[in-house]
Amino acid sequence: MHGRMSTRWACFFAIVMMAVGMMSSGAARAQQLLADLSSHHVAINTSFVGTKVIIFGAIEGKGDVVVAVFGPKEQIAVRRKSRVLGMWMNTESVLFDGVPNFYAVSASRPLEEIAGTALLASEQIGADYLRFDLIDGGDSLSDQEKRDFETAIVRRKQARGVYSEEVGDISVMLGRLFRTEIEFPANLPTGRYTAVVYLIRDGSLVQAQTTPLVVEKVGFDAFVFDAAQHQSWLYGVAAIFIAIGSGWLAASIFRNI
Repeated sequence: MHGRMSTRWACFFAIVMMAVGMMSSGAARAQQLLADLSSHHVAINTSFVGTKVIIFGAIEGKGDVVVAVFGPKEQIAVRRKSRVLGMWMNTESVLFDGVPNFYAVSASRPLEEIAGTALLASEQIGADYLRFDLIDGGDSLSDQEKRDFETAIVRRKQARGVYSEEVGDISVMLGRLFRTEIEFPANLPTGRYTAVVYLIRDGSLVQAQTTPLVVEKVGFDAFVFDAAQHQSWLYGVAAIFIAIGSGWLAASIFRNI
């Protein structure tokens, strides 16, 4: 609790300093949006149960603030089942690239009140506006069929908790300072994330700021993950010895019962 309160106070003072800086000579004319994260690093260990990262900042003048967080991109295959001779079978498969493995969005107002569909679609703001690159198996797909596959990917990731189902809230204080919390689940994928903060005024994009966030495993989890990925032979040998040792230990216990 003490650590969380300290983080909140640190963020509060940081955004106040941002606002003071923007009001200083000429800063407002050059920069109408300043944003930062409470932490640029999320460490995943054996006790990791999820975490929250605060995104905060200041704006100059009127406008709405939107925050979108994208995880590392990956390829995903999606299959469609059809009824063949009375049985459900996979009859169609397509491969998409550029699919974020995490996505969350927050806004100071409902998205449809902030901007039109053209801007939301071009910036991929909101899960309904996410679009992925079709790289295989989609030669005969119509635009609507492609969209159906994309929707299936989004729904699958929302069910896993790595895509937000609702738009989060951004608190705006004194018409200048803003703050929001992005919640990361326990099954958070590792990699380099990107937090994009948008300043939108009268439906038009005024400025956008991109900030990185690194999610990585630490401790013994990191060792196991690295061994499995980059030293597969060593990982395999270690797994065999662990299995043999576990079997020997279990047999010894049962012999003494």
